[in-house]
Amino acid sequence: QVQLVESGGGLVQAGGSLRLSCAASGSIFSIERMGWYRQAPGKQRELVASISYSGRTNYADSVKDRFTISRDNAKNTVYLQMNSLKPEDTAVYYCSADFFGPSGYLERWGQGTLVTVSS
Repeated sequence: QVQLVESGGGLVQAGGSLRLSCAASGSIFSIERMGWYRQAPGKQRELVASISYSGRTNYADSVKDRFTISRDNAKNTVYLQMNSLKPEDTAVYYCSADFFGPSGYLERWGQGTLVTVSS
């Protein structure tokens, strides 16, 4: 059983910063891709940023130059440093992991953490 546990969400004023963390645990051989998604009320879930095992990153245009994704492969953990936050960044943020385990190549999602940015 593989679990992803997110932490670090909360309430912050516009212009502030937050750092999200997501730790994967369980029967994992290797985690290939890790990513952060978000879903605002009434909107579809969207990709925020992703990172490969080797460190190659991809960002949504709306967060480029403000957010930074990183990972610690030894800890199976992915981070999202969010700076210069805007009210439109308010959403539930979910992490995901594509990994190899005893059952093959699978994908798992975290339970989500709420980020609220006040104006």
